[in-house]
Amino acid sequence: MSAERGESFLDRFRLGGKVALVTGGSRGIGRSIALGLAEAGADVALASRKLPDLEAVAQEITSKGRKALPVAANVRHLPEIDSVVEKTMSEFGRIDVLVNNAGTNVVFDSVFNLDEKVWDVIIGLNLKACFFLSQAVGQIMRDKGGGSIINIASEEGIRPGIGRGIYAISKAGVIMLTQVLAQEWGQYGIRANAIAPAVVKTRLSAALWSDPVIRARTEDNTALGRIAEPEEMVGAALFLASDASSYMTGQTLALNGGHYASVKTLLSTIPQKE
Repeated sequence: MSAERGESFLDRFRLGGKVALVTGGSRGIGRSIALGLAEAGADVALASRKLPDLEAVAQEITSKGRKALPVAANVRHLPEIDSVVEKTMSEFGRIDVLVNNAGTNVVFDSVFNLDEKVWDVIIGLNLKACFFLSQAVGQIMRDKGGGSIINIASEEGIRPGIGRGIYAISKAGVIMLTQVLAQEWGQYGIRANAIAPAVVKTRLSAALWSDPVIRARTEDNTALGRIAEPEEMVGAALFLASDASSYMTGQTLALNGGHYASVKTLLSTIPQKE
């Protein structure tokens, strides 16, 4: 698409005629991304464990003039992944965008204290589900000539924090999976990219932003001086889902507000002009 042919560059962000599948779509980042994709013109299938919550988001999507399909599923389990994909294809006949957003972190503790059950739960949802959803949807995308996979990773997958070891490992795996898919599937017109947020004000990360001391420390180490809102992940998702990012694959976008170690402490050591 080229502006020289009288077409708008903004049209590249539009998703009319496309279908998106968003996991973990009932709240937080997933809900915000699902609504954003719908506003851009996509019909949206939503997967999460609690159907009433999904139905509420589906209503918001239909109020925007788009179609929505809520599917209750625990995507840690492969048969339920197959069911989500089959129901989406039965309803819409295609999947152009996959957003692997479902995730969890059930414990904040030392690696010394983590057992196999905790490992299986976190890795199962954060990484295993991401892998097998991508595999199932990737075959559909390959057969139709392309698509976009967006994996919600985390800054923890790049720079781990204390007490979140398995979560960090799972998200590092998501980032590497993104690169693997990009390398293998680029030949089929399938792009794979990731979004790596820092702390976002969601229920999953409540322990990090509801505690005043932890929140203050996080904000002090963030250039923008605040915690992100779920809606602030939508712009990147729209970019990655659309033709606006048609030459981008295998990349991880860090949406972290400039979250670097001791930003304000470092700034305080720089002489300031009077």
